[in-house]
Amino acid sequence: MPNRTLVAVATYNEIATLPRLVEEILRHAPDVEILVIDDNSPDGTSLWCESKAATEPRLRCLRRDGKLGLGTALAMAMQYAAQRRDQYTYLVTMDADFSHPPDRLPALLEAMNSPGGTPVDVAIGSRYIAGGRIEGWPWKRHLMSRAVNLVARWLLGMSPKDCSSGYRCYRVEMLARLDFQKIFSHGYSFEEEILWRLHRLGARFAEVPIAFINRRQGHSKINGRELVTSAWVLLRLAAQGIFRR
Repeated sequence: MPNRTLVAVATYNEIATLPRLVEEILRHAPDVEILVIDDNSPDGTSLWCESKAATEPRLRCLRRDGKLGLGTALAMAMQYAAQRRDQYTYLVTMDADFSHPPDRLPALLEAMNSPGGTPVDVAIGSRYIAGGRIEGWPWKRHLMSRAVNLVARWLLGMSPKDCSSGYRCYRVEMLARLDFQKIFSHGYSFEEEILWRLHRLGARFAEVPIAFINRRQGHSKINGRELVTSAWVLLRLAAQGIFRR
């Protein structure tokens, strides 16, 4: 069976960017399918998606009852793919605001099975390896992101340089081994937690450089509360690792 890829995009009030994003994803990776998980956006994001899906067979839309958090949306996408692992080899997750460049999709997919190399289970679109960069962030955001990644690598013993990037390609067979009932992150800290849980299952990682462009339309969903939650999650995961050892 040929490799089939599902691209999952979690949305809330992304009508300004989603139509063009869907177009760009399919332009750079025409063989993928797209799953949009929308938290009942009041701006009409889900209405547009459902209408578009009626004429575009590569697009699917799941509308949830309300704003339930990024982590739960990503977990839903992972379970959706895992339940259909006879259909999908890979799951890609990316943001809806063009901070994750669609033109890097082929590179992420290629990294999963480099010719002559060892197949990997997670390819990460990385801002912190050679060739990667961030545009448009204030210095405080740079500092916080670097701190989160440093702590994640130090406390959790993970090797990727960019543990908080949400632009990733997962091998669906590896996702099917996760116990989603044990995941407790609902927000942005889900990115570190899921990587840690896959690390404990023996997952192999690779990183692909990306240019992360700070969103120019809409509003960032990250706030101070999310950062505090992320720190608490990292400490909790580290404590679990120590206790089990």
